[in-house]
Amino acid sequence: MSAMSPESPLLDFELVLRGARVFVTGHTGFTGGWLVSWLKRIGCDIEGLALEPATEPSLFVAANIADGISSTIGDIRDFATVRDAIARHRPQVVIHLAAQPLVSKSFADPIEAFATNALGTAHVLEAARLTPDVKCVVCITTDKVYRDQDWVWGYREQDPLGGKDPYSASKACAELVAASYRATLAERGNGVLIANARGGNIIGGGDWSADRIVPDFVRAVTTRQPISLRNPGAVRPWQHVMALVHGYLVLAARLVKGDRAAADNWNFGPSDEAARTVGDLVEQLSTVWTSPEITYTPGSFPETRFLHLDSTKARNLLGWAPPLSFADTIELTADWYRNFTANPADAAQITFRQIEHYRNSLRDHARR
Repeated sequence: MSAMSPESPLLDFELVLRGARVFVTGHTGFTGGWLVSWLKRIGCDIEGLALEPATEPSLFVAANIADGISSTIGDIRDFATVRDAIARHRPQVVIHLAAQPLVSKSFADPIEAFATNALGTAHVLEAARLTPDVKCVVCITTDKVYRDQDWVWGYREQDPLGGKDPYSASKACAELVAASYRATLAERGNGVLIANARGGNIIGGGDWSADRIVPDFVRAVTTRQPISLRNPGAVRPWQHVMALVHGYLVLAARLVKGDRAAADNWNFGPSDEAARTVGDLVEQLSTVWTSPEITYTPGSFPETRFLHLDSTKARNLLGWAPPLSFADTIELTADWYRNFTANPADAAQITFRQIEHYRNSLRDHARR
């Protein structure tokens, strides 16, 4: 997309980031595609480092995410690749999304999960602290970093980390790596400010990953096949990917301004009303789009029964207030896939329109 039109003024946190050199790891992924699309709207100078897209189709290809940015295909498990890419771009902001994000895959290949999520994070942070221009790093982890205590209330940032499965454990390790760099190593480099962002379950258009409920639903609808649910009673904090990207950008803006208090751990989860069961999610999607046949299959790996984040800290201290309800999130998600199914060539325009819708909703929310 071209520069922002006069009718769509930048929000306060966007003004801080306008023109900044931003390095994004994992830009070929689902969240990375939405993040880069938003950064383009702000007017940032963007470089990405990631593996080739993991799915076909992918948001990266369908929405032309590579247009207008510098894109390097490489593996964060190789330190020389990370160091050279960051040194070459000399970013002011690093947003570290690259990860092995699938619980099921972590059981099949735990070594990959630990190497990518823990050691890969160390590579990014080491390269960042050795590059003079870098002011801050936002490390994206997950709500699954917390020790599963089967609570009925949300986890807060000071609750203990844990993780029984390889994915959760590897992301908890990434948190410890970031904490070590923040506490002891950053000051031995360029003084980079480091924050961890723990997001809830993300949904939205353009995700085609395996073993995720929304892509499974989309595949069931478009192929007229049944959808198989492993754990329909599991409660998750569902939120639109734009709500998470919004949080990451607000946090990055604080760090760019030199707010040392923002160099901390942050939960970015939805309001309590969006903590719904898998069954509820499928029912809502069926209501606003098409209802596929549902079957039930026992899961091949253990899953947390109830997972919810307390995001009071981000809402009160960062002013992060995503404007979407659970119903809005479902409607936007279904709308993206419905329009893409009708005309795949419109993926970039569909994504652009939804980002503008979210930004305008933020502006309307701020006026209240």
